[in-house]
Amino acid sequence: MSEKSQITKSDVARLLSEPSARTRAETARKVGAYFAAAELSDTERAIAGDIFRAMVHDAEVRVRKALAETIKSSPDLPREVAMALARDVHDVALPVIESARVLTDEDLIEIIGSDDEERQMAVARRATVSETVSDALVDTGREAVVSTLVSNEGADIAEATFGRVLEKFPDSERVTSGMAKRSKLPLTVAERLVTMVTDSLRDHLIAHHELPEAMATDILMESRERATVGLLGRGTKRQDMLSLVDQLHKNGRLTPTLIIRALCMGDVGFFEAALAKRAGIPVVNAFQLVHYKDEVALPRLFKRARMPDSLIHVARIGVAIAEELRETGGDDREKFRKLMIERVLTQLDEEIDGDNLDYLIGKLGRRAA
Repeated sequence: MSEKSQITKSDVARLLSEPSARTRAETARKVGAYFAAAELSDTERAIAGDIFRAMVHDAEVRVRKALAETIKSSPDLPREVAMALARDVHDVALPVIESARVLTDEDLIEIIGSDDEERQMAVARRATVSETVSDALVDTGREAVVSTLVSNEGADIAEATFGRVLEKFPDSERVTSGMAKRSKLPLTVAERLVTMVTDSLRDHLIAHHELPEAMATDILMESRERATVGLLGRGTKRQDMLSLVDQLHKNGRLTPTLIIRALCMGDVGFFEAALAKRAGIPVVNAFQLVHYKDEVALPRLFKRARMPDSLIHVARIGVAIAEELRETGGDDREKFRKLMIERVLTQLDEEIDGDNLDYLIGKLGRRAA
């Protein structure tokens, strides 16, 4: 630490007696910078703390603001000083609320309870936000606060809290867009977002392109199913996948074409779990019926699950490919997809673009219907 940046007794005396607010602000910055940068002894830290306690009561906002901006991120900032600054006017409080690491969840919830939107948004912008604090921010019911929170990658937000957000702000583009741009979302939350987006797409097609409602609904279903299957991937946890199946079934979206689409993309686990859910049997039972080397097992499962008979042959092809790849130790979804399309296409009587999986699924769906 250079001599210029050292705190001296004269600095302290000037801080306490200097009539000029500008000079006191400069001293506040000097003391704060020294405190933030230096490795202080216990005695020095105690002295600095006493100085800060005096500063937070300075009559001039510029002095308190200078202090707040300088020490807002210091890990050694006394908590009571941080809270005193956080209760100050916005110019002083907001930098501390957003950056002070010494503030506890209890402190932050108290700040949220002040019913001050600017302070609430400062909490929502913090580098890290706990699930408990996120819950409190959502409870404010303020769109600007919640959109700031869900856009913050450092915010831990529980799955149930995401659900409450969608219930409170189903029509808020600011909120849903912020959620959609997060790097990771629970599968069930992502599926609800997909549904909301595709519902608005149908309304747009009907209103702006004069499409018949039935045609717009067909487009909606295809878009929704394609996006839903796209949520699944190699890294998907089994419990998350099962929760997604439960949600789709509960809301009437676990359709035969969605199930076959997932199988065509290599999501055999989803295929098995979805059949089990529709049939009302344990997943392990569905697994055995799907892979049992018997000509009647899969048709019986399809009948119990209310799946069209016309899709049984496609299902057999998908299961066979899955077993072939499993025996070779592979989990190559792109290879699965190509094999699936090639083998299904050989069963159809007309030329189809081998890369057009959407067309293939649509054709299978129309035949099933």
